[in-house]
Amino acid sequence: MILIIAIVIILWGPQKIPELARALGRAKGEFDRAQKEFEEAAKLELERPLESGDDVLIETAKKLGIKTEGKTKEQIAQEIVERAKKSA
Repeated sequence: MILIIAIVIILWGPQKIPELARALGRAKGEFDRAQKEFEEAAKLELERPLESGDDVLIETAKKLGIKTEGKTKEQIAQEIVERAKKSA
């Protein structure tokens, strides 16, 4: 660690070290700010109600006249596939 500090002082000189430290601090601040914005946007996206695949599946089944009560989504999907094969 001491060797790295010595090399930095030799390369940039003692006057540049505070400037480098400020630049690193600003860069870290920008990174933290961007990370926080991304996390907030992701959280809002997760909270936003989306039409799930199950909703689409049930809606499609109802349009085809398939009863969905008491059935698993796999059973409903299978019935939709069978109806599609019959109508093709």
